[in-house]
Amino acid sequence: MTLEDSQAPMLSIIVPVFNEAATLASVLAIVSEALASVDKEIIVVDDGSTDGTREWLRANFPDGPRCGSSMIVDANNNLAITDDGPPARTTVRPIYHERNSGKGAAVRTGLAAASGDVIVIQDADLEYDPADWTAMYDLIARRKVADVVYGSRFYGRPHRSLYFHHYLANRFISMMFNLLYNQTLTDIECCYKMFTRAVKERLRLTCDDFGCEIQMSAQIARAGGLRIYEVGISYYGRTYDEGKKIGWRDGLKALWYLIRFRVSS
Repeated sequence: MTLEDSQAPMLSIIVPVFNEAATLASVLAIVSEALASVDKEIIVVDDGSTDGTREWLRANFPDGPRCGSSMIVDANNNLAITDDGPPARTTVRPIYHERNSGKGAAVRTGLAAASGDVIVIQDADLEYDPADWTAMYDLIARRKVADVVYGSRFYGRPHRSLYFHHYLANRFISMMFNLLYNQTLTDIECCYKMFTRAVKERLRLTCDDFGCEIQMSAQIARAGGLRIYEVGISYYGRTYDEGKKIGWRDGLKALWYLIRFRVSS
């Protein structure tokens, strides 16, 4: 089987969204272009947005899911879905939380709805490039040597230079994770984590906030027998003025979660 094979395992993309009206349309269009020969479902979980994101979703998906082979953003920032693209199909399914519950809660909702053979998480901003999925998907779906593939922003790919204290915090958290869970991963807090459906069914996430990243990794590491890989990805980070949401308090929580989930995940 090759990546061009029409029978390639379907990819489910979970997109947790909170107040990303400015970027969501572009993200969905870019995601639809990735792995063009692979059928995809994009599960957009709106986590109680108040900036117009929810209204945009309802306007673009008034009857629920929409399916097509090509998606572009028109002049009015709406999503035009056609069948003029590659033979693979992409379905977008919006889900709405009544109130803001946190990224972890949105990820849980997306995981419960995902029906694909391979699953990946995509933030609703433009910090990550879905083109990087090719190498990740290849390890799982074609080579079949991996059950889980992590992205890493520290492998020499394009990486925007931003906050030094964020860099130190990320490296320290990853180092502590490796020490506690006997791993060699370089970027535990990276959004891009791709895994098989079998791995998804073993996850029992309870964290509502960004601690879901640590909890997911802890459960994967503690499961035993899973083949874990890591590949370099690009990173086009945002500043706080541009909409970045994670802060120093989330870093402190991550350290607490490292210990908590080592005892009981």
